[in-house]
Amino acid sequence: MLSLTNQQKRLLALIQEELPLVRNPFVMLGEKCGLTESEVIESLQVFKEDGVIRQISAIFDTRCLGYRSSLVAMRVDSQREDEAAEVINSHPGVTHNYRRNHAFNLWFTVAVPPNSRIGLEKTVELFHSLAKAQSTRLMPTIKLFKIGVNLDITGENSPDKKETPRYSEEMRHRPKSEITEREIHFIRVMQEDMPVVSTPYHAMAEQLGMGQDELFGMAARFVEEGKLRRMAAVLNHRKAGFVANAMGVWDVPPERIAQVGVQMGSFSAVSHCYQRPVYPDWPYSIFTMVHGRDKQACDTILESLSGATGIIRYEALFSTKEYKKIRLKYFTPEINRWEERHASLAVTV
Repeated sequence: MLSLTNQQKRLLALIQEELPLVRNPFVMLGEKCGLTESEVIESLQVFKEDGVIRQISAIFDTRCLGYRSSLVAMRVDSQREDEAAEVINSHPGVTHNYRRNHAFNLWFTVAVPPNSRIGLEKTVELFHSLAKAQSTRLMPTIKLFKIGVNLDITGENSPDKKETPRYSEEMRHRPKSEITEREIHFIRVMQEDMPVVSTPYHAMAEQLGMGQDELFGMAARFVEEGKLRRMAAVLNHRKAGFVANAMGVWDVPPERIAQVGVQMGSFSAVSHCYQRPVYPDWPYSIFTMVHGRDKQACDTILESLSGATGIIRYEALFSTKEYKKIRLKYFTPEINRWEERHASLAVTV
């Protein structure tokens, strides 16, 4: 990773939380971290060139836009992991795909649009068949306790630091409304990587055929309706110095799931915390994602979670290879084309 000043570390910490929806957002960010607007822009351009920042764009709520999504665990022959991953990655709705150190060695997320011809479950069945998997488990979210990656760039947080999750289960279940064509156009523009210039929203507003104030008003409505979570940067964890990530999976007594989920989600070092299904060969109901500068840092965080909750039956599934990591693109034709190519196969699986 680049050698960063304290102000630049603060900038990275702020922009992964939120980029303000104002005409000159980099002025506002600079005021918070002690940099001028030009210094913010120059720093962000370097971060993007170096790969520390993957993208700066809108973060939409998948469920609120009518999409269905799930985490999937797959067991494939260790000699065929790369081949199987390539099959899975061909689907445009697969955003994350990792090899992890477990018998279930491929873990990926997939989303399908509201007008999917095949559907989520049938898509995963197709993956199982095409990848020649030994076992495949759908792991949808039963209850969300926390979502929101916020890497501790400054290194100031202790493993047991607490915070209030900004996104809740109640927000996840806000009523969905029909998405209009005008809104789809807004989503398509806002999900693209934005330019790092003094007035980044100006070009987006021009693409939409509206003024910046109208863009900000539409974005505010999307936030109020739950469709838009925020504008923010997505960091490349490894480039940012966080070379290890562990999915902590916890065997929690059913009567304690709600309590333990809230406890674990309150740790700032936990980026994701969910309740997911259990199976005869999978007893773990709570999932937590943690990121660290090395494996020991992840282990320390998980040990803190165990100590705070008293849950001692857990496993740490470390990522050993990243096959795919992108931000989901909504309402694009690529998924429709994938489904057209595989429609006949979907009938037979």
